Amino acid sequence: MEIAMNHEQAKNIHLSEILDKINCKPARTSGNDVYYLAPWRNERTASLHVNTHKNVWFDHGIGEGGGVIKFVCKYLESSGVDHTEADARRWVKNMFEGIIFIAPVKLPATSTDDRKLIITHVQDIERPALIQYLESRGIPLSVAKPYLKEVYVHNKESKKSIFALGFKNDKSGYEIRNAFFKGSAKPKYLTFIRGLIPKPEGIHIFEGWPDYLTAIIRKRNGQRFKDDTIVLNSLSNLKKATPYIKGYGYRIAYTWMHNDEPGKAATTSLDNFFKTEENLLHKPMNKEYAPYKDMNAFHMVKLGL
Repeated sequence: MEIAMNHEQAKNIHLSEILDKINCKPARTSGNDVYYLAPWRNERTASLHVNTHKNVWFDHGIGEGGGVIKFVCKYLESSGVDHTEADARRWVKNMFEGIIFIAPVKLPATSTDDRKLIITHVQDIERPALIQYLESRGIPLSVAKPYLKEVYVHNKESKKSIFALGFKNDKSGYEIRNAFFKGSAKPKYLTFIRGLIPKPEGIHIFEGWPDYLTAIIRKRNGQRFKDDTIVLNSLSNLKKATPYIKGYGYRIAYTWMHNDEPGKAATTSLDNFFKTEENLLHKPMNKEYAPYKDMNAFHMVKLGL
């Protein structure tokens, strides 16, 4: 079990470093006084004041303030996860000691537990924490909106709820993701995205939606491909993709698998299938973002994120 940083250690972390970690940049600076757009709501005028000398903050929009721990508690609360002092100290430790942060909300991520996750509400993306998460991945809200929703998820076992980004599949299940959690609500299935032209010659295949959105940002200025697209949402759906392709008459298949062993195996498996289709050329795209694991990781490096 990971031991949280103690209170004294946590409060010595600079608030400016924490804000930088969550991709919150200064709006204006005057000596030791730095102003930010509050990360827990949408606002146009920077009302979050940080005194870098005293290492304290005050949000003029809500009349609240304090030190490092209270700031992190407020941020975790706005992100829909547990936000006690212990949770805040654990978050600080994980963020600043190089440990990957696993949220204290105990939502299962394995397929056997997906039945426990229930989508209770779906709406357009509004939460600042979700918008900031997208921005931290180099994905503008304008590009994400046609494909992602803000979803509220209830865990029947733990009785806890979170909000997250939801990517809908063709069986009305959702891939669920926020800065602290990645999972899915059944049924688990792939997502087919029709291209801009009827009966296109090409088909693009991605493992997940972050890579798809990244690809259309870098290749199509945020517009969907002219060719059709399949987002697998999991390599377990690989075989489910073949009926969408078999006998359709595609002439070229672009695969955007990850540069890891499962991704390489999936590329090989797809290549073997493509060879059974008449006049179907396979074009693996993974060399474009090597040596990085995937398209989104490559994109983030290029943006300096």
